Amino acid sequence: MTLLRLYTFILVGAGVLLAAYFVLRRKPKGLDDVERERRAWLDRIGRITDGTVIDVQQMQPDGRKPATLLIFQYDVAGVSYEASQDVTYLRQLINLHSCRLGLPTSVRYDPQNPGNSIVVSERWMGLRQ
Repeated sequence: MTLLRLYTFILVGAGVLLAAYFVLRRKPKGLDDVERERRAWLDRIGRITDGTVIDVQQMQPDGRKPATLLIFQYDVAGVSYEASQDVTYLRQLINLHSCRLGLPTSVRYDPQNPGNSIVVSERWMGLRQ
């Protein structure tokens, strides 16, 4: 009788732990959430330097929604960087028709990894008119 109770408690405990795991586990983050967190993080810790807009391109990756990329270049400590930022979800904040070749901009970058950079975020705008 004691073994039966022990097995019952173990089985019930395992069921409770499994149910708690499914209820409390973190949901995987989507690509949009990861990008939003990256912009917010660079908005907080990023340093600012001068840069230049090179191009604005519309792309349609395989079977996905169309993406709008803002391509820019900037220099940090004598090293020239060329980067792009997906501004698809930030279109309401910027006028893409005014983003022309050679438009001066401010670039916010990670001091530890200068290749990680942004030109636009929800709270900050580096594009100059």
